[in-house]
Amino acid sequence: MSIGQDDLDALWDFGDPIASEAAFRASISSTDDVVARAVLGTQLARALGLQERYDEADRVLEGVDAPVPAIRARVALERGRLRNSGGHPKDAVGFFENAATVAEAAGEQFLLVDALHMLGIAQPERSDTHVAAALAVLDADPPPDRRTQRWRVSLHNNRGWSLFDRGELTAALQEFEQALRDAEQYGTEEQQGWAREAIEECLEAIDAAADGAD
Repeated sequence: MSIGQDDLDALWDFGDPIASEAAFRASISSTDDVVARAVLGTQLARALGLQERYDEADRVLEGVDAPVPAIRARVALERGRLRNSGGHPKDAVGFFENAATVAEAAGEQFLLVDALHMLGIAQPERSDTHVAAALAVLDADPPPDRRTQRWRVSLHNNRGWSLFDRGELTAALQEFEQALRDAEQYGTEEQQGWAREAIEECLEAIDAAADGAD
């Protein structure tokens, strides 16, 4: 059994991590494929982390067999996410850096961009550097697959909010508008909705700033 990101997407409901946990447990039980079970195990840990069951999630990751680099990168990613979500972003950085190194060496572009994206979140002071590095991966020739290109939405959205928080509203708006274009090309309807909401909030802030300057 091979398992790709589209298969994982079909099992995920980020709005309902309990249902996602059940889906991953059922999928793990239904296969004897070592690689598939390992990949599913990393996502089970992520679903547990979203429920703030961090210790249990770490134990799941400890039991994941990682025979290939992609799984080692996924394990490092999820260990980092657990620590970042648990309020310890500095502890997460090393895991994300390890995930990025392993993924890059293995040519796993999706996981590399994921790791760089998470580094941008865990190290907000270096967010611009990490986002630029992730976008460079997506701009490679030949370009990564369409599912990997979907990361553009999150990357421009994150960059937009960083600029917004610094008060650079016009630049932030440009990023949110790019996120919407990318969401329309590569993303989901939910991502399109989030991008439109960000644009609306940014426009309101620009108007309020203009009124305050009068």
